[in-house]
Amino acid sequence: MVHMRQTRSRSTPAAATAVGVALAGLLLVSGCAMSGSGGNGGNGGSQFHSEGRPGVTIAPGPVDPDREPRSTFAVDIDTASYNFARRQILDGIRPDESTVRPEEFINAFRQDYPQPSGDGFTVSIDGSRMPRNHRLTEEGPVRLMRIGLQTRGDDQETRPDAALTFVIDVSGSMGEPGRLDLVQDALHTLVDQLRETDRVAIVAFNDEAKVLRGMTPVRSRSALHRAIDELRSGGSTNLEGGLVTGYRTARDGFVDGATNRVILLSDGLANVGNTQAEPILRQIREEAAKKIALLGVGVGSEYGDALMERLADSGDGFVTYVSEREQARQLFVRRLPATLTIRALDAKVQVTFDPETVESYRLVGYDNRRIAASDFRNDRVDGGEVGPGHSVTALYVVRLRADGGQVASARVRWLDPQTREAREAVRTVTVEDLGGDFGGASPRLQVCYVAAYFAEELRRSQYAEAISHTDLAALADDAFAATDDPQVRELAELIRRTGS
Repeated sequence: MVHMRQTRSRSTPAAATAVGVALAGLLLVSGCAMSGSGGNGGNGGSQFHSEGRPGVTIAPGPVDPDREPRSTFAVDIDTASYNFARRQILDGIRPDESTVRPEEFINAFRQDYPQPSGDGFTVSIDGSRMPRNHRLTEEGPVRLMRIGLQTRGDDQETRPDAALTFVIDVSGSMGEPGRLDLVQDALHTLVDQLRETDRVAIVAFNDEAKVLRGMTPVRSRSALHRAIDELRSGGSTNLEGGLVTGYRTARDGFVDGATNRVILLSDGLANVGNTQAEPILRQIREEAAKKIALLGVGVGSEYGDALMERLADSGDGFVTYVSEREQARQLFVRRLPATLTIRALDAKVQVTFDPETVESYRLVGYDNRRIAASDFRNDRVDGGEVGPGHSVTALYVVRLRADGGQVASARVRWLDPQTREAREAVRTVTVEDLGGDFGGASPRLQVCYVAAYFAEELRRSQYAEAISHTDLAALADDAFAATDDPQVRELAELIRRTGS
């Protein structure tokens, strides 16, 4: 039996109070776990032990389409919430409810959507009845609806050159194994893999920020390797100073026609200078100006999730989290070089439900990405930036009032990365499209359900009791059998470890 303890993100005031922030970026990492048993729902295995009274997350409830037929949100490809939860669970710690975001659990897994022929997205919609053991709290037919967006992939040979500025946290907290050592290993490997025509700059920060290497062609690999070897941990965490200096360095070394990026590597535990997201963002917005996006990579067993996530959401990019050497190498060496270009800027989704057919609908997750319906075509309102080969999934629980007809139309809007012209794509879905049994649905749709309700369980939302812990783990086993995906097998193991 594995006994787990619950923690409340122990961090600096910044990490505790900053909400969602923007590390903008470029790449989607599919992150993600051990058998056991126990807890509610008859699963007899490992249990979390809470320090203090556990919190309860009140997730947004069902919406009546007679009152609001449109569900609108900014696209989000972050996966840090799932990857950080995975790390904590494997360490025997129950994730803090505030760090669990269902959409990031869903988007951490590969999907099966077709790719478009050019920039922008394909839009796919499918669905099914709910699993047989899903508990319904109201009368009427309920369906699961999946909306999937997919961009076209890219590769190392055809992508534009890259100008990357790495902003690396070298404060004392980064001395823990699995932080700075992991970053250095991944950076050494990346420098060896980049093209000679790419460029790299390196900025380190603790109490103050220091440019270790200005924008340098990768053909000068030995100089870059020496700069990486110079990284030593110690001092406080002036994340503000690091980002401001990093963006200034990126702007000074800006390369027209190349993909210009700032990549922040940190545990997010800022404790010197401005320690909240908005003051930091104000200082870098002019430097970014939609031309230098931010990617956040979180590390460490204690991690400032709120600050890093807020930076990513506001910085036209995304944030991910790594905890293992192979995971970091996969991110920097296999995924980063092939996903540096941009397929869509300021992407938003608007799903319009037919009140003649739909009694209610509920979007799972995206709690801090929802925007006013009237802002869907307001291009001054930020959406999400999406790179090559990325998939984005939104999962809805829909209660029907009719046996046939159109359920909804799903429309995605984005700005073309070259021309900045707005483009849209749309798909519709009918009652018949959602009528199949869950067991016969796409295995990837089944994975989405399991990931979503695992997140609801971890954040103790009012929907956590919709399916028992034992049944959820069994559904994960079924999905693994259908996909043969090691990530899905690990998901089933993580669920069993968290029996509560």
